[in-house]
Amino acid sequence: VSLAVKEGEVVCLLGRNGAGKTTTILTIMGYLKPRPGRILYRGRDIAALPPYAVARLGFGFVPQERGIFPSLTVRENLTVFARGTAGGRWTLERILELFPSLRARERNLGFQLSGGEQQMLAIARALMLTPSLLLLDEPSEGLAPMIVQDIIEVLRNLKREGLAVLLVEQNLRTALAVADRHHVM
Repeated sequence: VSLAVKEGEVVCLLGRNGAGKTTTILTIMGYLKPRPGRILYRGRDIAALPPYAVARLGFGFVPQERGIFPSLTVRENLTVFARGTAGGRWTLERILELFPSLRARERNLGFQLSGGEQQMLAIARALMLTPSLLLLDEPSEGLAPMIVQDIIEVLRNLKREGLAVLLVEQNLRTALAVADRHHVM
């Protein structure tokens, strides 16, 4: 696989189950090592870095299984990941403006949220890291069409703000609605 993602661009990896989409995103994040190959970020090969170091470079990752903390409130799920930098691009208030349904459920525990709300929380949590690149693994999987539309709108807003997004997706309609370029595996 050879691809690039620029600021303000959504690039989509499309393909059937088992094609290697999730493997690609896990390799970029440092969970797997490329054999052979390299991963360049701003001219630097990051293939040998562990996931925490990749995240510190400015990568936000939303895994397919979401990975929210079920026993923490929405607010706690968000603030536990906050970078804590003054004047950061993504503050709690800004996140809650982008995701009004999370504001309404701010005191609810993670396990009390619907699947769509959990997906929005997972995306919001990744944004709290103030990433320069957001990697999403199948964010529309198993969600109602109305919620998928909300996620598409969020991705369009992030793109307008200049965030680079790598989207792994099986849903062609979702990919076509938001991505600038597509790679089929």
